[in-house]
Amino acid sequence: QVQLVESGGGLVQAGGSLRLSCAASGRTLSGYVMGWFRQAPGKEREFVAAIVWSGGIPFYADSVKGRFTISRHSANNTAYLQMNSLKPEDTAVYYCASDSSGSYNVFRRGPGYWGQGTHVTVSS
Repeated sequence: QVQLVESGGGLVQAGGSLRLSCAASGRTLSGYVMGWFRQAPGKEREFVAAIVWSGGIPFYADSVKGRFTISRHSANNTAYLQMNSLKPEDTAVYYCASDSSGSYNVFRRGPGYWGQGTHVTVSS
């Protein structure tokens, strides 16, 4: 069992930056995929970014490429999402997620573990 605890959301003006953190406990993440989904009001949840823990290979949604960067710190079992050049359309609840399959495709379809979510609001 993996527990995910998120932090770092908040209110920022358009063009600003925020960094989300997701700390995992319960086991080491070797062989896992970790990342974020988001859900804006009235919209379906969508994939944002993921990282294959072993090797650190990142994946991004087209809407955030070039603006968001996902990384991980293996020693403290924590993933980070650095969000730059934020836009009002980035406003959403961001959910950290993880999957033990090690597969990015499986993670995209539905990760096995979820965090509690953190609000990100970008004002225009």
